[in-house]
Amino acid sequence: MVIFELLVISVVMVTIREAKHVSNLHMEIPERHMTLSDQFFVDVRALLKRQTVDEIMDAQRQYKEDDFGMQSGEKSIGTVVPTPVPTPVLVENWPKTNHKLGQVTAVSIDTQGKPVIFHRADRYWNANSFNDSHIYHMIEYGPIKQKTIYILDPKTGDIISGWGEDLFYMPHGMTIDTHGNYWITDVAMHQAFKFKANEAKPQLIIGKRFRPGSSLKHLCKPTSIAVATTGEFFIADGYCNQRILKFNAAGRLLRTIPQPPEFLSLQVPHAITLLEKLDLLCIADRENMRVVCPKAGLRSSQGEGQPAVTIQEPDFGRVFGVAAYGNFVYAINGPTSMLPVRGFTLDPRSETIIGHWGNFKSPHSIAVSVNDSALYVTEIGTDQLTNRIWKYVLV
Repeated sequence: MVIFELLVISVVMVTIREAKHVSNLHMEIPERHMTLSDQFFVDVRALLKRQTVDEIMDAQRQYKEDDFGMQSGEKSIGTVVPTPVPTPVLVENWPKTNHKLGQVTAVSIDTQGKPVIFHRADRYWNANSFNDSHIYHMIEYGPIKQKTIYILDPKTGDIISGWGEDLFYMPHGMTIDTHGNYWITDVAMHQAFKFKANEAKPQLIIGKRFRPGSSLKHLCKPTSIAVATTGEFFIADGYCNQRILKFNAAGRLLRTIPQPPEFLSLQVPHAITLLEKLDLLCIADRENMRVVCPKAGLRSSQGEGQPAVTIQEPDFGRVFGVAAYGNFVYAINGPTSMLPVRGFTLDPRSETIIGHWGNFKSPHSIAVSVNDSALYVTEIGTDQLTNRIWKYVLV
């Protein structure tokens, strides 16, 4: 910077000297006045270029990837080489069989790499399902009698096995963690559950059965769960409370998002995913038509309350689902009369949409396979043709 400051002083001195030859500052300066300093400005440009290159090389030598690719106190050089992100390519004729499914509200991947779907069977969420206080109207019908969870063959899409009958009233979100536990939300029951695979008795329950509320002991139509490798988990709570709740592995509440001094307003946080390397929790902020990523606080509480990363562009529309892919996010929007319904590839570090893909009608959930080779999208509709799952390979 010392070289740069000396150059600026020199430029000013030369400019003043040259200006003395001009009697009227508003008149056009002839080309011959510039020839006196041509070589000087060539030298200036060369020195500035050399100084810039030196600064970039110094910054690159200091660069260590952490959080957003830099440690606190380091400055971004603005020349980060982008990492290639695979484009999802549709697998035709998958699944091979047209399964008789209800509204497929969620998809996740088990520890063996198999896609697992969560569906509502013969239940539909319509205008008569809840009253104005979010009380479910159809408790007397009992839980769904059919299996609501199906494990699929990743090659063919055939159903391998299923479970979840006589447990749920209005399925919504499902996440399978790295230990094979199933984390499930039911909007009718206003609860979130942790199950071991194929076990009908939950290991953990958050919320009060059929009792919506806004206290820290209640949930109200929870939508989604994200689980960290540390065991900490986050619940998107959801359609009513417009908040995220963070718990430790034992189920003790640690914090709510947003909370002071966070300046963040959510409108139906519909799905969540963790970018652990960046320590971000990315939220499909549906009615705000954006993805916001506050600090997750998995490493420490430092950074909690800072402004969230925000990705919001005119072609986004209402965002229904998000899924992490390394330091990137795949997302899906929902039906609208004005915008295409499709998938998006997002870069939280630059807060931009970097790709578009797919063509959908009413997508609801998205998941990336454990080996990052495939991506799955589920749709909800009004019949067996529109209630389905799509597979994409990442190439």
